[in-house]
Amino acid sequence: MAMPPPFYTSPEVQEAEIAQVFLPGWIALGRADEIPETGDFFTTEVIGEPLIVARGPDGIRVLSNVCRHRGSRLVEGSGTTKRFLCPYHAWSYDLRGTLLRAPLVEDQPGFDRATCALPQFATAEWMGWIFVNLDGTAPPLLPQLRALDPLVRNYHPEEMRLAGSQTEEWAVNWKGLAENFMEGYHLTQVHRSTLHPMTPTRLCRKSANGPAFTTYKAHYDPAFEGRREYHSDMTTEERALSMMVWIYPGFVTAISPNSAVYMTLTPTGPQSVQTRWGVVARGATFEGDEAAARLAFAAAFNAEDKARLLDMQRGLNSRFATSGPLAPPDLEGTIWDFYGYLAERLV
Repeated sequence: MAMPPPFYTSPEVQEAEIAQVFLPGWIALGRADEIPETGDFFTTEVIGEPLIVARGPDGIRVLSNVCRHRGSRLVEGSGTTKRFLCPYHAWSYDLRGTLLRAPLVEDQPGFDRATCALPQFATAEWMGWIFVNLDGTAPPLLPQLRALDPLVRNYHPEEMRLAGSQTEEWAVNWKGLAENFMEGYHLTQVHRSTLHPMTPTRLCRKSANGPAFTTYKAHYDPAFEGRREYHSDMTTEERALSMMVWIYPGFVTAISPNSAVYMTLTPTGPQSVQTRWGVVARGATFEGDEAAARLAFAAAFNAEDKARLLDMQRGLNSRFATSGPLAPPDLEGTIWDFYGYLAERLV
């Protein structure tokens, strides 16, 4: 059975999810190829925390985007820099978050530069995506994904690069959006002219799951002629399907032979979610207009999903809304996996 409507509308449930799921979990932020060179950075905000994702001389770090002086945000957007300069009082920090200069304060009695570094957070990279753990208590991510790796390794998404991304806020519960991305039951009905010709509902098959993830395989219709570029490591079966992956709590991706669509999801309220979604692709896809076409295609089916999810969220607020039976495992088994994950954490 599906969970009852308050699961998707209650402020109390959302507060528990932030405290018991997101803060102690691994949250996806974006792609490592967005910051390929030393000094490259982008900013984001998750669970109310402003963050800087930067590549320093020793790799990628996730830093607090809040000055240690009086709390101003340091930077916005993305770019390349040698230091982060606070626009309020000109305190500056290096790419490791170490305080470089605090004008007119450094000679004050009791000032200790070492206590004024930017907080930094545990990070991990999986197949080219960057993850952060905000409270420092999560067990290492990669060992939790060992059973997932063989399912996606031959696609080599770490070799793909970003075609484009957008950050949006949708007036839907974050779980509703994640569940929608990861079930094939709606594909034929909602995406009749976009995804149905490629991955119709009838060809979806549940795949492996583990404590930190779930998956299903979206097989291509034999009449579908796209996705012809693939890595030489891929098997015949892998060339003919998209691997749908959900790394809990809020990272979902459809990994195809020559590209991948992904979403990073964090709640901004009991009935609102921030999604940073993007498309990554193999090098040859960027020849001509193909990369732009992939991005437009993703925007089209996202818009179809958004319309249905906004409608569903309104329906869940009805006093007469209730739980319904889930579809068979090949179609909604990933949702059942997710319920099990949450049941172990929401106490």
